[in-house]
Amino acid sequence: MSHFRVQLHRSAIGLNKKTNEILRTLGLRKRGSVVYHNITAPTAGKILAVKELVRVTLVDKKLTKQEHNMTMKSNPGYYVIREEKESS
Repeated sequence: MSHFRVQLHRSAIGLNKKTNEILRTLGLRKRGSVVYHNITAPTAGKILAVKELVRVTLVDKKLTKQEHNMTMKSNPGYYVIREEKESS
């Protein structure tokens, strides 16, 4: 089953109360936060109401918090290879 991956891209500071309530019902509180929702008509309507503030992608499955954190982790550009000492 497909899901909407919704990320709050812009802050809702200074916007009207209705917009803030829509973001809260979607589960978006902080800028950069990500939530997953099943594809339904009410959810699509809420996303459409705040389309200027969010980024939406379609995904096949929800990611766990740990999987999501691993996708956000940057590549250090190098890897440390350690040789194990042989014990006598």
